[in-house]
Amino acid sequence: MTSTGRPYRRHRRVTVVSLLLLVLSMTLGPTPSSAAGADWWNPTARPAPDSGIGVTGEPFTGTNAQGEVRGFVDAHDHLFANEAFGGRLICGKVFSEAGVADALEDCPEHYPDGSLAIFDYITRGGDGRHDPVGWPTFKDWPAHDSLTHQQNYYAWVERAWRGGQRVLVNDLVTNGVICSVYFFKDRGCDEMTSIRLQAKLTYDLQAYVDRMYGGAGKGWFRIVTDSAQARQVIAQGKLAVVLGVETSEPFGCKQVLDVAQCDEEDIDKGLDELYALGVRSMFLCHKFDNALCGVRFDEGGLGTAINVGQFLSTGTFWKTEKCTGPQHDNPIGTAASGAEEDLPAGVEVPAYDENARCNVRGLSALGEYAVRGMMKRRMMLEIDHMSVKATGRVLDIFESASYPGVLSSHSWMDLGWTERVYGLGGFVAQYMHGSEGFSAEAKRTDALRDEYGVGYGYGTDMNGVGGWPAPRGAGTSNPVTYPFRSVDGGSVVDRQTTGDRTWDLNTDGAAHYGMVPDWIEDIRLVGGQDVVDDLFRGAESYLDTWGGTETHRAGVDLAEGAAAKASSQEWNLLTSYAAGRAVDGDPGTRWASDWSDDQWLQIDLGATHLVGRVTLDWERAYGKSYRIQLSTDGRNWRTAWSTVSGDGGLDTARFTGTPARHVRVQGLARGTQWGYSLREVGVHSG
Repeated sequence: MTSTGRPYRRHRRVTVVSLLLLVLSMTLGPTPSSAAGADWWNPTARPAPDSGIGVTGEPFTGTNAQGEVRGFVDAHDHLFANEAFGGRLICGKVFSEAGVADALEDCPEHYPDGSLAIFDYITRGGDGRHDPVGWPTFKDWPAHDSLTHQQNYYAWVERAWRGGQRVLVNDLVTNGVICSVYFFKDRGCDEMTSIRLQAKLTYDLQAYVDRMYGGAGKGWFRIVTDSAQARQVIAQGKLAVVLGVETSEPFGCKQVLDVAQCDEEDIDKGLDELYALGVRSMFLCHKFDNALCGVRFDEGGLGTAINVGQFLSTGTFWKTEKCTGPQHDNPIGTAASGAEEDLPAGVEVPAYDENARCNVRGLSALGEYAVRGMMKRRMMLEIDHMSVKATGRVLDIFESASYPGVLSSHSWMDLGWTERVYGLGGFVAQYMHGSEGFSAEAKRTDALRDEYGVGYGYGTDMNGVGGWPAPRGAGTSNPVTYPFRSVDGGSVVDRQTTGDRTWDLNTDGAAHYGMVPDWIEDIRLVGGQDVVDDLFRGAESYLDTWGGTETHRAGVDLAEGAAAKASSQEWNLLTSYAAGRAVDGDPGTRWASDWSDDQWLQIDLGATHLVGRVTLDWERAYGKSYRIQLSTDGRNWRTAWSTVSGDGGLDTARFTGTPARHVRVQGLARGTQWGYSLREVGVHSG
C-alpha cells in the first residue's frame, strides 16, 4: 500500500515482594492445516488443538514505490519474561512442545483460587484471587490489568504480524533483586544466566515456527542481526525479530556503597557475549542505579518500593539535586509501601526536596566506557530509564561523533530530548497507552516527525509488568467494529479466539499481544489516519536508525597527539596540567589554565586540513563564553564558532568546513570561580 497523507522522507542518516512487585518435535504432533497450500502464510502443519488467529487474507509483501519497507514496529516487548525473576513471576509460556494447554497454564501456587498469587495481589489490588485455569476457558486471564500472566503466546504474536506488524524488538529482561526477594522461584537469580536462556528460547521459538512451515527458514518469525537482513525478511512479508536487553545489572555492573562491582574487562566481555548472541540494542541501567549510570525514578508507592530495592541492592537510596536544565527526572514516589518493612531496623526511606527533581548520578566513567564500547560494536543504545544527567551525557557523546544509534522505545525519557534524538537519526516509540492518550501524544510530536521525515513506533512492553489499554466500552460512540480491514487493506481482522474465550477490544481492552491490530484500529478511529500512517512508516524509520548505526565510522581526530600550547597552565606539584594533556587521547588527563577569564589553548595540526567540527570535553571548570578560531599560519585568525551560554560537559561545535592548520579555543568568560579545564579537544574534518 502507498500511504496517503503527507510525504515521507527517508531518514538522513516488589523489591521485596512489594518492590518489584509493583516493579523433540511437538508432543501432540502437528496436524495438516486445511488452509495450507498456495497460501504461504498459513502453516502446512500446526499443533492441535491450538489458538485461533482471527485474520484472513495474504500479508503484504515487498516495499512501496520509494523502495521503503512498510509496517509497524514494536520497539519494546518481552517475549520470555516468564523465564525471568526466578521463573515464577510471569505465569505461562510463549510456546510449548507439549501444546497450548501446557503453555497457557497458571503458576502452581496460584491454584486453586489465586490465594497465593502475591504479585497479583500487590499489582492488581483486591485479594489477588482469580480463576487460575488458562486453556481452554481463560475466565480471568490474560487481561489488560493482570501483570502476572503470559501475554505473548506465539499465536497471538502471529496475529499481530498478520495485522501489519513487521518489526518486533524482544528485550531479554530480568532483575536479580526482584528474583531474590520474591517468594516463589525455580532457578537462580543471576541476570546474565537468565538473559542467555531467553536468547536461546527466542531461537527455539524460531525453529518451532519453522517446523510448522516445512523446515528451517520457512516460518514467519525471523531473528535478524543486521538491518539488511531485516529488510529482506520484511520484503518477504515476514516478521523481523531483533534482540535487545533490559536489565538492572548488565555484565554484573552493580555498585555497592558507591563501589563498582565490575571493570572495563567485564564490560568488554559482556558486550562481546551479547553481540554473539545476536543482541543489537540494550539498556545500561534499569530501575536501580548501577556502576554505569543513574536511573530515572519511579513515582508513587511503586517508587518507594523500588527505592527500597535500590537500598537492598546497593546500600544507598536514590539521591537528588536541582536540575541544571529544562529536563528532569520523575518525582520520586514517597507514598507508603509494604516494602519498607523489609528495611533493616532504624533505616528509613529519606524525604526528598520536591524542587530537586534530578538524580545526582549521571553516566559514570565505566558507563562512558560501555557507551563507547557499544559504538565500536555499532549497537543501538536505549536511553529510556537513564537519568537526565546520564542521558544528556550520552547525547553529547553521540553528537560529538554523529552517531545515530539512540532509541527511546517506551516513553521513559524526558520528552524534551525528542528533537535531539531525531537530530541524531535516532528512533522514538511511545508506550502502548490507550488510544486517546497515545493519539494525543503522537499529535503533539507530529510537527517534529514532519521536520525530520520519520515514522513512529509503539512499545507494548507486554509481560513487562506495566498495564495495558483498558476497554473504552461497547457503548462508546465509535467502537471497533468487527471485522475490519488491516491498514494495508489486504487482510480482514475479526475477533480473536483462543480455546473457549473470544476477546473484543471494546470490552476486554488489550488483554494480550494478539490485540495489537485491534488497538491500532482503535487509534485510527480515535486519532485519525495520519497517526496510523506514521505508525505504518515505523519499520522503515527504525531500520534507517539501525542501518545508520551499522555504517557509522569513527572520524579521525586530527588533534590527537598534535603539538599544543596555552596562555597558561595551573601549577601543581604532583600533576601536570600542560596544554598537551588535552590532546593526548586520555580523558583521565587535562589542561587547566590560571584562574582568570582571558585564556586560550592552541593546537598545531602539523598540516592544513579541512576542519568542520571541534569537540570539547570540559572538566568541572568550563567556559561559559568562548570561541573556536582557525588559522592557516598561526598568526591570522578567523572565528568559526562561538557561544555565550556554555554549560560544561561535552560540547560539539559544527561549522562550514574551513582549511586550517591551527585551531584555538579562546576562553572569554569562565563558568566557575576556577579557570578553564579541558580533558580532551577533538578536531575533525566534518
